[in-house]
Amino acid sequence: MTGTRKSIALLFLLPALVLLGALVVYPIGYSVVRSFFNASGSSFIGFDNYETLFTREDTKAAINNNIFWVVLAPTVATALGLIFAVLTERIRWGTAFKLVVFMPMAISMLAAGIIFRLVYDQDPEKGAANAVVTSVHDTFVSSSAFPKAHPRPDAGIAGKAGGPFLTKDPVRAGTPVLLPLVGVAPDQMPDGAKAPKAAPTTAGKVTGTTWQDFTLGKGAGKKNQVDASEVGYPGMRIEAVKDGKVVASTTAASDGTFTLPAAADGARLRLPEANFAEPYNGVDWLGDKKFFTIHLGGFDLYLNIVTTAIMVAYVWMWAGFAMVLIGAGLASIPRELLEAARVDGASEWQVFRRVTVPLLAPVLAVVLVTLMINVLKIFDLIFIIAPGSSQDDANVLALQLYRSAFSESNEGLASAIAVLLLLLVIPVMWFNMRRLRREVRR
Repeated sequence: MTGTRKSIALLFLLPALVLLGALVVYPIGYSVVRSFFNASGSSFIGFDNYETLFTREDTKAAINNNIFWVVLAPTVATALGLIFAVLTERIRWGTAFKLVVFMPMAISMLAAGIIFRLVYDQDPEKGAANAVVTSVHDTFVSSSAFPKAHPRPDAGIAGKAGGPFLTKDPVRAGTPVLLPLVGVAPDQMPDGAKAPKAAPTTAGKVTGTTWQDFTLGKGAGKKNQVDASEVGYPGMRIEAVKDGKVVASTTAASDGTFTLPAAADGARLRLPEANFAEPYNGVDWLGDKKFFTIHLGGFDLYLNIVTTAIMVAYVWMWAGFAMVLIGAGLASIPRELLEAARVDGASEWQVFRRVTVPLLAPVLAVVLVTLMINVLKIFDLIFIIAPGSSQDDANVLALQLYRSAFSESNEGLASAIAVLLLLLVIPVMWFNMRRLRREVRR
């Protein structure tokens, strides 16, 4: 009878076992075996693919980024989920807040990647992040109105592109100085710019005019001469320099005229770089700039800005998931324990740290482990958000697996990466199973 029951049980389990073997066991076994062969699978090469995995620059970058993904992204998402879950219990519109925070979970990785690719666009007129950054920056730091301005070759002024520009000869008091420039589009001139005027001759002072020495139309205006059809450079800063030191400075009026004191006599006039600084365009969120580097023997761990930016997109999506699970655990905590702690004189911070968090430890572990497994296979966000120029810097193991298998046609290396990902998941799964068994025993 017992044998018959086992046979019936096995018969019912057989379809599931066949599917499990075909969809899980066989692919794992095939990947392990395939990882010991070359790209085409024609010859056995032993552990060469694993050696390549830890020595080639692109795969090393992928391992480096995966380390930070596993450590930072789940931790930040879980911490935010905990904060949101606790706060929503204390506000009247907590349900609406939960809905807003959880809403990104309804968006696919593809859609989220497209959204954040636009958010991180370098152009402040397109990218929301840089629109905010440049607005704050421009509130405190004024940008130049003449970023493209430069002197004519025969204007008596010389310097490198972008400034500073310096007069070739010293200037003299009582002799007006002409500082003609070109390069600013008419529609980009400051609103207060007026037609330039020839500076008056003033005894004991250095006077002059700086203006846009260009007039639309063939034969209109004359080079190095102030014409009424042209425009002055209001606000242009002019410095008088002697022996490398600034002895006097001023700014041009709306008609481009300026006056310097007698101390400028015999000096050379300089138009500093600040006059020609390019407009601030925010942060290159998807660039390869590194935040910090940790030296560990022969291996350097580094976190760059593009990886951090993509992590922000991930946390935006998954903080709501963490909040909902932690909120469910928070609702199961007996209120008597919290009230007893408050009656005993504990502050709200002490209640949170010594009562709430320890009681939520099992839930926090579930959320953290789930997110750690999730980030090990992160692919979509990086593939979509990171541009081609910095995709190598944002590379992770799952993306490198895809590249090796389909771009390089190196199935051996791709299989080795798949095996490495499996080995990384096993300890996390073991920890999770051990914790669940411990919970069952309780």
